[in-house]
Amino acid sequence: LLARYRKMHLFDVDLAGQVAVKESATRLPGDDVVAVDTPLGMLGLSICYDLRFPELYRRLARAGADILLVPSAFTFPTGAAHWEVLLRARAIENQCYVLAANQTGRSPHGFADYGNSMIVDPWGTVLARLGDGPGVAVAEIDRERLRRIRRELPSLANARLT
Repeated sequence: LLARYRKMHLFDVDLAGQVAVKESATRLPGDDVVAVDTPLGMLGLSICYDLRFPELYRRLARAGADILLVPSAFTFPTGAAHWEVLLRARAIENQCYVLAANQTGRSPHGFADYGNSMIVDPWGTVLARLGDGPGVAVAEIDRERLRRIRRELPSLANARLT
């Protein structure tokens, strides 16, 4: 075990007639931003609903993350509307790879999950995408491309807000 992350942002939503979940009724949120060094690179850890909170990902990038992990159970209504655009935004704004495994089928809550697991590069290009069934997504993590993007468009280094 290299690290442990506890989901910071609990999924408390009520989309009329579609999805109603209140994770805070059965869980407590975590407090720690977790980045862990691995042979693949520095991994920034997050879970599902965390994806909607860009501040977490900026903190992970500042902690040295090269790859952001986002295991998820995005529901079909929110996934169809927001999943890809949020993944691509987190990749672009933090100049990181994003590996996002999303469940498909029925969730334990009884709602349809969106699937569409993806790997996105730091330029926002979707390198691999699954549909709504089980499968394996594979893509190269090109560390030289990551360094080049960060060197040529140094938005992380140029950021003035802390």
